[in-house]
Amino acid sequence: MNLKQALDIRNESRRGELKRFIRFTGAGVLAAIANVLSRMALSHVLGYSASVAVAYLIGMVVAFSLTRMFVFDETDNPWQKELVRFSIVNAFAFAQVWIVSLLLAKWLLPKIGFTWHAESVAHMIGVGSPIISSYFGHKHFSFRG
Repeated sequence: MNLKQALDIRNESRRGELKRFIRFTGAGVLAAIANVLSRMALSHVLGYSASVAVAYLIGMVVAFSLTRMFVFDETDNPWQKELVRFSIVNAFAFAQVWIVSLLLAKWLLPKIGFTWHAESVAHMIGVGSPIISSYFGHKHFSFRG
């Protein structure tokens, strides 16, 4: 194999990885929409903190389903094992979402005088905050063959 062939293989691998990350992001956007909309609905019956937590679980179910179907290659692992691993990665991501959402909604946004749908804006930023760490966690742990 010559240098050009090796570089072509490397570039093709990078393009494949980019496509997978884009699919992951798309699945994440749909899950985030489910998360945010359910948080808005739940806020009518629960406090902000509790509604963020329950909405995260709803978004996680959507994310698992879409990610398993459209992002990572099928493995020989049973879906239950992948769900447990997915949940472990998401437990770490949830901590990040919850902390970012609460810090923004209860501290930073009020401090800078931002009041336009502050809880929703804080929550959307929080939901998007773990995209990179979650991608690699799911790639190397949740859906590892």
